[in-house]
Amino acid sequence: MNILVTGGAGFVGTNLIKRLLKDGHNVVSIDNYSTGKEENHQEGCQYVKADIRDIINYDTFMENPDVVYHLAALPRIQPSFEYPALTLEVGIMATMSILEWAREKKCKVIYAGSSSVHSGKYKNPYTFSKVIGDELCMMYKKIYDVDVSVCRFYNVYGPHQLTEGDYCTVVGIFEKQYEEGVELTITGDGFQRRDFTHVDDIVEGIILTADCETSYDFIELGRGKNHSINDLAKMFDCGFTYIPERPGEARETLCDISEAKEKIGYEPKVNLEDYISEIKKV
Repeated sequence: MNILVTGGAGFVGTNLIKRLLKDGHNVVSIDNYSTGKEENHQEGCQYVKADIRDIINYDTFMENPDVVYHLAALPRIQPSFEYPALTLEVGIMATMSILEWAREKKCKVIYAGSSSVHSGKYKNPYTFSKVIGDELCMMYKKIYDVDVSVCRFYNVYGPHQLTEGDYCTVVGIFEKQYEEGVELTITGDGFQRRDFTHVDDIVEGIILTADCETSYDFIELGRGKNHSINDLAKMFDCGFTYIPERPGEARETLCDISEAKEKIGYEPKVNLEDYISEIKKV
């Protein structure tokens, strides 16, 4: 199949492209490299540096797409407070651009949603952008018959995750601090709970969604169990300290994976404990 991946040089995109190439697909990535990295490039994929907020002639890169995996976003809560306009512009205008192209090409779209939408759309600009992204997808589906499914990700971690900078995850932060031999920094009281989901399980889930004959509106992709940040820190068997909690974040995330199991055959396989154990062996 001909497959376009937006944000293909980023964390989830890189792991997805690895799998798509392994499965024998023709893959093109579009990324502006704001968080993506050239070192993530995979042999056999065509990489295009472009900003999908702009009016792009996607046909230049792929005339007859079968599937678009739309992963591109400014993907973290805290930076969205500092850059609300940019977060909304990327999250909304870029999504509309992709959906409009898909309407013309009659191709399937898998949109990377977020579990943060369950904590309230006015909690932070990032979550609001994802709520509007969900609504855009459903509008194009109901009015223009675009074959689009929203896959909501829960607290993704794994290979190629960012470990420093504004857009890194807590697992990435702890991994970097552990490697540097410094104390782990826990925000707030550490009793916040997160449904940490390995990127391999996310990739499997979105591919299953894309391959499914039925076009489902929403698919929730998580591990189906959660851990407190304190528990996560203790898995590293090293010292930790507490820093002030951050605004706009949910107290708990926990995915109900029963529908994903029933509808697309989703079965997450990777345990957080096993992943941390492998890090500690290095």
